[in-house]
Amino acid sequence: MTKFIRRLQKIGSSILVSLPKEWIDANNLNKSMPVEIETGQNSISITLTKGTEPSKEIVISYPLPKEENIVANITGAYLLGYDVINIKSKSTIPVEDREKIRGSLRRLVGMEIFEEDASNIRVQFLLDESTLSPEKILRRMSSIAFGMFTDILLGLLSDDKSNLQTLANRDDEIDRQYFLLVRLIRSTMVDKRLAGIFNLENIDILDYRIAANLLETGGDTIVELANSLANTLLSKTDLKKIYSMTKDIETIHKKSIDAFIDNNRSLAIEAINLHRKYQQKSSDTRSSEQKTHAPIDFFDLIYLFERVERCWADIADLVKPVYK
Repeated sequence: MTKFIRRLQKIGSSILVSLPKEWIDANNLNKSMPVEIETGQNSISITLTKGTEPSKEIVISYPLPKEENIVANITGAYLLGYDVINIKSKSTIPVEDREKIRGSLRRLVGMEIFEEDASNIRVQFLLDESTLSPEKILRRMSSIAFGMFTDILLGLLSDDKSNLQTLANRDDEIDRQYFLLVRLIRSTMVDKRLAGIFNLENIDILDYRIAANLLETGGDTIVELANSLANTLLSKTDLKKIYSMTKDIETIHKKSIDAFIDNNRSLAIEAINLHRKYQQKSSDTRSSEQKTHAPIDFFDLIYLFERVERCWADIADLVKPVYK
């Protein structure tokens, strides 16, 4: 056994190490070919994979037609499961478009620029999809959205609403996780090996796609709520009314996500029942406030809270009854 010493290198947000040229040549390896990595407490081993599908690679010719844009093309290739995206041009790629490319990659978990020169940019997906988990990604999205909504509730009671300005950036992380989950779901639909690893049937894969979309929509709506709340002229009394009506949405959120991931029908029914009670409470509040001619801002906020709550209730609706 031959030993080699290599220094770790940082490229983007990833730590890489080069493999010995002698070993690469002896095994006829090329860029983008998969290898199997096994880690121990103080060791790591790299083994050639057998029978693994080659990396999916696509070439995007630059410049694009006028009706297209480079960000949409890169995002589309990512969501379709391409491991390597080559942006090739016959001339120099302008600095402005290079920044657009870098900006788009910040939204795509696992994608890094691997090679770059004046007329070519090679981007590669550096994660092993078999080590990812749809459940963990969905919980990550849920946790961020839950924290955002908690800050909304605090904003209803506090005079200091500066924290609401951070919600848009946190929603960007929900979007990043959403894109990763959509990529993983699409890969699972065409790769039975991944479906086996995640123990997902086709209907489960579809449900994860819908649940992720609802979480992403909920995050966007919470940002709308934050903007409206930051600029509202409602009195403290009105804001406290809204708080007392909407605080139960957190419980609906938690029960819905837990019910979906654990496929717990009983918990889903609890969430749906809470949703119905919330709908009734919202309707009663709306009726009483209309009689007192409450400001239009009051009803706008109530409507936004209803949209958020509906996202969580719809996730609970995805939990199937158990048929014998």
